[in-house]
Amino acid sequence: MTQRMRKLAGLLVLLAFLAVYALAVMVLAVAILPGAHGLVQAAFYALAGLLWVLPAGLLIRWMARPDPGEE
Repeated sequence: MTQRMRKLAGLLVLLAFLAVYALAVMVLAVAILPGAHGLVQAAFYALAGLLWVLPAGLLIRWMARPDPGEE
């Protein structure tokens, strides 16, 4: 797969992942956080807001990998 195709595939996967991730975090927050203290809510949203960066970073690293023989 060429780098150009990896970037297109990665973009589509990343958009789908972020949409599913955001919906999952919202559902989880509605199920867990009602009535929780404000600091607990802030910690949850801070963690959830940063957690998506790990898989996105791995995907971006894969997308940016050079084509074979291009190095």
